[in-house]
Amino acid sequence: MNRMFPPLPVRILAVLIVLSTLGYYAFRSLSPEENGQLKASGTIEAVTVNISPEMAGKVVEVFAEEGRSVQAGDPLLSLDDSLLQSEKQTAQSALDAANAAVRTAEVALASAQLQHELTLSNALQQESSSRTAIWDEFAPTEFDQPVWYFSKEERIRAAQAELDAKKSALDDALSNLEDINQRAGSDDFLQVESRLIQMRLAFQNAQDVYDSTSGASDGQDLRDSAQVMLDEAKIDLEDAQKEYDDALTTDGAADVLEARADVMIAQEAYDRAVDSLRALQTGADSLQVQAAAKVVEQAQAALEQAKANVVSAQSRLDTIETQLEKITVHAPMDGVILTRNIEPGEFVQPGALAISMANLDELTITVYVPENQYGNISLGQEASVTVDSFAGETFDAVVVHIADSAEFTPRNVQTAEGRSSTVYAIKLKVTDSEGKLKIGMPADVVFK
Repeated sequence: MNRMFPPLPVRILAVLIVLSTLGYYAFRSLSPEENGQLKASGTIEAVTVNISPEMAGKVVEVFAEEGRSVQAGDPLLSLDDSLLQSEKQTAQSALDAANAAVRTAEVALASAQLQHELTLSNALQQESSSRTAIWDEFAPTEFDQPVWYFSKEERIRAAQAELDAKKSALDDALSNLEDINQRAGSDDFLQVESRLIQMRLAFQNAQDVYDSTSGASDGQDLRDSAQVMLDEAKIDLEDAQKEYDDALTTDGAADVLEARADVMIAQEAYDRAVDSLRALQTGADSLQVQAAAKVVEQAQAALEQAKANVVSAQSRLDTIETQLEKITVHAPMDGVILTRNIEPGEFVQPGALAISMANLDELTITVYVPENQYGNISLGQEASVTVDSFAGETFDAVVVHIADSAEFTPRNVQTAEGRSSTVYAIKLKVTDSEGKLKIGMPADVVFK
């Protein structure tokens, strides 16, 4: 079967058409937009700061105007400070009073210290003549060491220990007497004792009255009356004494007598222990010196408390001054006021949005690239940015952040390759030296 071929001119024309088509697409693949360059779209962004007062209060003045450029530290708004100023005056007065109290306490401490020194000096002078007296004392034969063998401090400690022991013994004796007095067998004897001591006092009083009549002129009637009272008191005393003597045969009486004897001996032993300790407390150990030292301690404590009050008052004043500093809200950075949500006369709460601002000198744009293009982007990579508002003009940009993980495609993503299921966020810093770009402008990015 013979094949039919087109005429040669037709075949030549067909070849030329195919070659032309291939050349066209080859040229297109080398163009800036289609030759492997990645395009993405986003919106111009900037760091926006929402400014809120830290204090609640009525707005007195608002300095910020929308669209106005401000420098870091410029006042934006101020609140009413009348209440805080009043509190500051009160706090300052309290601080002044606290400082005055410190000065008074310092004077009191100095006076107490001087008084202590004078008391100590007098005590040491009084002790000087008797310090060596112990050298001449003879020790009982039961002592193997001389009296001066132990130091004064050791003897004082021993005397204090002896006093404590004798106090404990006295307490025990008194407690034992109280227990015996509560017994049924002792109750009658206690009543007899009570009557006896009462009659003894009555007799002594009657005797004193009778004796006082001896010098009275024409006082026979007085003496006769006093004699009658004395005779009656004597009879009552004899009856009480006989009643007591009869009661001594009871068991309760014996217990009471023994307990009373124990108390008397324990009391005397305690008193002698007190005397022994006091005899040793001379010179620097004297009670007068100890009392003066306590006064110094109290004065020192009062001074420390006064100083603590100063710290507290100063802290209160510092707190109020800090609050006063926050009455006026200042710009935290250089930037442009975006919104102003308050007016003078309004009352604001802490944290309420009052003003928003942004630094338009540091613009950024965030775009999203498909996962299969992620490896083509690197930190520091340059790109060009275009916006519809300035057709034909490009702005330089550089990649400053690449997301570490992929995310599902945001709804507003547009890329040159279209949408994909997962993308990576790429953040670029845009250079706009003339301040043409504004927040929210749609922009296209071509990575170089």
